[in-house]
Order: sequence, then C-alpha cells, then structure tokens
Amino acid sequence: MDSNEGLKRFVRVAELGSFTKAAESLGLPKASISQAVQQLESKLQTQLFHRTTRKVQLTPDGQLFYEKSKNVLSEIEELETLFISDDRQVSGLIRVNMSHPMARHLVIPALPAFLQRYPNLTIDISSEDRKVDLISEGYDCVVRTGEAEETGMFMRKIGEMQQTNFVSPSYITAYGEPETLADLEHHYLIHYQTSSHKRFDAFEYRAGDQVHACKMNSRICVNNTDAYRAACAAGLGIMQAPRFGAHELLRSGDLVEVLHDYTAPPMPVSILFPHRRNLSKRVRIFMDWLTETIVAQL
Repeated sequence: MDSNEGLKRFVRVAELGSFTKAAESLGLPKASISQAVQQLESKLQTQLFHRTTRKVQLTPDGQLFYEKSKNVLSEIEELETLFISDDRQVSGLIRVNMSHPMARHLVIPALPAFLQRYPNLTIDISSEDRKVDLISEGYDCVVRTGEAEETGMFMRKIGEMQQTNFVSPSYITAYGEPETLADLEHHYLIHYQTSSHKRFDAFEYRAGDQVHACKMNSRICVNNTDAYRAACAAGLGIMQAPRFGAHELLRSGDLVEVLHDYTAPPMPVSILFPHRRNLSKRVRIFMDWLTETIVAQL
C-alpha cells in the first residue's frame, strides 16, 4: 500500500468518524483501514484518533494531520488531472452539503444529466438544517442560504432567493386571510429555531430600502424545513420561505400565497469551500455546474 492510499483511508475515517463506515464507503475490509491508520500512527509517532466503543474522534495531532492530508491529496489529484484534456474523464467523489428543499427541488432532479456527462464522478449529498463544519466533516463545498458567517472560507455568491408568505386554506377558514400589516395582530406566525439557537419570531417585510420586523404570536416552533412546511400546511400559522420549497404544496392547493406586498428580503445563496491553495478539478467542475443549475431556477 502506497502512502497516498494510506492517507485516503485515514481521511475517510476522519470524515465518517468510524472505521466500519470508512471501510464500507471504500469497499475494503475493516482490517485494512485499521492497519493503514496504525501504520501512519507508528510512522508519525503520535496518536491520530481517540478510540472508544461508541465513536472515533480525532486527537489534536490527528486534526492537524487531517487538514494537511486533505491539502496534500487535493494537490496530488490536481497533478493527476493536469494533463487530462477531456474533463469528462475526471473521476472521484464529491461531498456536498445543502438544505433538503434545495437538494430535492433544484439539484437532484438535474443530477442525471451531470452524471451522464461525467460518468466517473460520484456525488455524496448531505441535507441537514444545521451548519456543518466543512473542515472537520470533510465536505468539498456547501451551499448556504442566508448570510454566511464562517471565517477562513472562500465564498462564491450565486444569487438570491425571493421569499413569499404562505398559509393553508384551513388557516384562512379558521382565522381569515391577512391582507394588511394591521391584520397580523390577530394572526399567528410559525416560529423557526435554528441549530445555533437563533429564533425567528417576527414577520419580516421590506418597505423601500428598509427591513422591518413585526413580532407575532405563535402556537408552534419548529427547527427544520420539513416541519416548517408541514406546520403551515396543517393550518398552524403563516410561513415566510422561498417559493421553490413550497412548489408541490402550492400545486396541490395545500398552501396559498398571501400578503404579496409585504414580503421578507431575499435570501442570499452562496457556495462555501475550504481555504485551500489548490481546488481539485472535479470540485471546480461540480461547483460551476451547481452555480449554473441553481441560478437557472432561482
């Protein structure tokens, strides 16, 4: 086993936090993964992982070695693809994180054409309502909606998603349709709690260049986009969200748009990727395609 292969196995364990999952993802025996890590630890004369019966976690030395290893493997991959004139021959795994609505409604439906063009690429999409750590969790890039707060990352702004106000027909039956800002005093807003404990509990709207927030009562608070849409469809309050994520519920009649003149400011959409000197060709190709795909549907 060459040193590059040993680094790849170590990196996969670090990304997945498990020798078993790393072996499964690489199609190798678990023993070969353990042996590769042990050989690295012996050569480096340091412990790379804390191992318990429940989890595998990087040590401080392991975290530093992981970050350096990712850069080294990226540079090696760049060298290996340096003289490939046909981009369709580029190969490898791309790990990306994005919201569930974006993955379901914008990206995954367009993926078959992309993979047909690049048959040697494999895509690993993670969809979560939390902000993942690109470095420690081993993502090549992430798609962020809203203001990106990470430091030490490169950011490519894609565009903006227009937001709309939604309620269900059953909500209108129970409370009437809100038509003015004054009406909001007698209505409910579905509150949203982020993974960073920020709570959205106000109805936002633009007036010229200013953004205003109107605090509203609520009967439910949720912490993910699926529950957010479900709560709105169930008649529990007003939802403020991008239109594309509610397309199916609008088409089925489970949601309707209201207060067209009082919409929240658009949400910026960006791609973030780790601060590395060399971005691999496969990741550049995917990010360019991802940008075109999302922009075309915003």
